[in-house]
Amino acid sequence: MNKLIINFTPTGMIPTKDMTPHVPVTVNEIVEDVHRAYELGITMTHIHARDEKTGVPTYKKEVYAQLIEGIRKYAPDLVICTSLSGRNFNTLDKRADVLSLEGDLKPDMGSLTLSSLNFNRVASMNAPSMIEDLAKTMKAKGIVPELEVFDVGMINFGKYLVKKDYIRPPLYYNLLFGNIACAQTNLLHTGVMLNDIPEDALVSVAGIGNGQLMMNSLAVAIGKGVRVGLEDNIWFDAERTRLATNTSLIERIHTIAKANNREIMTPSEFRAQMDMEPGNGRYGRIYK
Repeated sequence: MNKLIINFTPTGMIPTKDMTPHVPVTVNEIVEDVHRAYELGITMTHIHARDEKTGVPTYKKEVYAQLIEGIRKYAPDLVICTSLSGRNFNTLDKRADVLSLEGDLKPDMGSLTLSSLNFNRVASMNAPSMIEDLAKTMKAKGIVPELEVFDVGMINFGKYLVKKDYIRPPLYYNLLFGNIACAQTNLLHTGVMLNDIPEDALVSVAGIGNGQLMMNSLAVAIGKGVRVGLEDNIWFDAERTRLATNTSLIERIHTIAKANNREIMTPSEFRAQMDMEPGNGRYGRIYK
């Protein structure tokens, strides 16, 4: 069975200190949570930047630069993906701002949501032209897209991007289940989504809210990767009596992985399978 990708999502755009004291918001808090997760064993991290004073999401490359610098001081091999979300910002200059970082601050990957979608109270706008422009920018910068998929049609749009040569294999998909307007946390939806994924692509599975544990457990059992962290669920139990920490969520994934005889994929192994630079001062991918 394939080794287990653990894609660690510590912060996201929604959790606040009022919701849970455990969500990392400042640069130092996020760096420390990634540090602890790295020591436990993860493959990659998907990071969102927050304004240091207000705690609200920010697109600014200066904040991402601090995050990346802090993480790479102790984990120069860890695969780092930065958010290019359209939930709060929807102009190309803002969403692509972080992609201009270079050298030791260059992100390995950038998230690329493959269609517009509705969350509970807001929309994430991803027009075809915006998706294509972000994909082309990443390709020009040598940054690999992390393909975020909430419904089956998004997978097909990813195939269209490959056909147009805006993105190139090897591909990595995050499949997210449980959002109110998208694919739900059940076996039929999961099977339909996985059936459409290109055969040679790497895949991680996420569940939003109470679906996180179910979908992570399913993914471990069937040989796929997981996306896990407070970004997707702040609770440890389905009854919502215990707030999770990022450490407790990572430890639980390790327990499930051990029960299923799944070894954790190292950052270096992921880089090799994704045709990426080896880390340790060389990041992203060289497109030929």
